[in-house]
Amino acid sequence: MSVWFVTGASRGLGAEITREALDRGHRVIATARDASAVLRAYPNEPDGLLAVNADVTEPEQLALAVETGLAEFGRIDVVVNNAGHGLVGAVEETSDEAARALFDVNVFGVLNTLRATLPTLRAQRSGHVLNIGSVGGFATAPAVGLYGASKFALEGVSEALHGELAPLGVRVTIVEPGGFRTDFLNGSSLRVEPAAIADYTAGAGPVRAALAHHAGRQPGDPVKAARAVVDLTEVDEPPLRLQLGADAVERVEAKLDLVRRELDRWRHVALSTAI
Repeated sequence: MSVWFVTGASRGLGAEITREALDRGHRVIATARDASAVLRAYPNEPDGLLAVNADVTEPEQLALAVETGLAEFGRIDVVVNNAGHGLVGAVEETSDEAARALFDVNVFGVLNTLRATLPTLRAQRSGHVLNIGSVGGFATAPAVGLYGASKFALEGVSEALHGELAPLGVRVTIVEPGGFRTDFLNGSSLRVEPAAIADYTAGAGPVRAALAHHAGRQPGDPVKAARAVVDLTEVDEPPLRLQLGADAVERVEAKLDLVRRELDRWRHVALSTAI
């Protein structure tokens, strides 16, 4: 039986991960900006669920959530950095305010959560950090460049963290989901900048239209995704990266093929720069 610390646990994939962990007999410190939203999903409040208010942009709230969880359960074994939101808009169209708000949650919110939880995992010399990224953090697209950039940042943090924590017995995995049928593409999780520059109609317009069309039609099953995420914590050698969904696999393969082709084509230039 493990103790989980999940951010953004009130809806979407975070709620499904919380439910799957509880169903397997684990205990969960389920955090959200409004803990009552977590409890509404569990009217009978099952054993092992501790719902706590914690906005990931507020380090003091996270510290209190960890303190409350440790007082209740005595340890933390799995940290799930799930809280986040999306942003649609061509790079030039995206306001500074929207970009900073995105990074405050998707990047700095993760860093805040890590600072709050890692002292416990390091002291235990055990644990698993699961960073919920996106296939868009490996291969982004027009109109979602800032969102992709926030998830690219999470990839970099996760790679470094993997090397830093491995000698201490703490594992790190970044999960790269494709499209899953949650509320991610509606207004509760996705912020849309106005299409203010006509020159970007051809480049960003089709992606804007596709995202609007696919809301509620995403191919992935979030229940199965949650099952796969919880499974990661039960294997001896979990991967650094796990793609979820056929669409994620396809995009990652296409990106790898592109990088390999360009690397080979321009290798002579790369190798020509030695002293």
